[in-house]
Amino acid sequence: MASIIGITTSFEDGQQRLQHTYIQAVERAGGIPYIIPMVESESIVDHVVDTIDGLIITGGPAITDGLIGELPTDIDLTAEQRIQADKLLLDAFEQTHKPILGICYGMQLLNARDGGTIFSDAQSQVQNALVHSSVRGAPDHPIEIAEDSVLFDVLRTRSISVNSRHVQAIADVGASFHITATAPDGIPEAIENEDGSVLGVQFHPERMGDSMIPLFKYLIKRTTRQLS
Repeated sequence: MASIIGITTSFEDGQQRLQHTYIQAVERAGGIPYIIPMVESESIVDHVVDTIDGLIITGGPAITDGLIGELPTDIDLTAEQRIQADKLLLDAFEQTHKPILGICYGMQLLNARDGGTIFSDAQSQVQNALVHSSVRGAPDHPIEIAEDSVLFDVLRTRSISVNSRHVQAIADVGASFHITATAPDGIPEAIENEDGSVLGVQFHPERMGDSMIPLFKYLIKRTTRQLS
């Protein structure tokens, strides 16, 4: 049976919401997409965690844990329902050592939980920073990938063009992670832990078509290793 990949959602106007591209990317990579419900019961969360083989933490609004500086007006606060649901889920999931892919908000959340810090507005806080938000007019931009990284092994390239969809950025990396890709201005674009079971990317691979399907295939492959 194919691996079941849990996918978190946003929470807006009383509704859980998810871009369909996440579902498509997991399906195209050979996994079974599973949209994770936002619940308050730890026993239900434990059951969800037992059900899924891997986890994708999707993009979202602002991270406030480990925040440096004041949030700009063009980034929304994350709904309290999502903050609590993500915390409950990760508290349970991280005990399993099953693989995780954090995307944009997801990468920043993983980093903050591991003691890292986050620039509230990288464009104004990092010297010579590029514009990284498409809302502010940023185009796609290249990233440089470290050759000794899992991300390089997966994508088989040192440089690739990615989308620009974030205002915040990692300032200090968490203790369990190291930076594996950077933008031309030095802003971190990817992190991973020592054994490559937890990856984070600042861009949105689910919106990048065939070039990023190998990343989702890697997540599924790691679940197979965990289950074998």
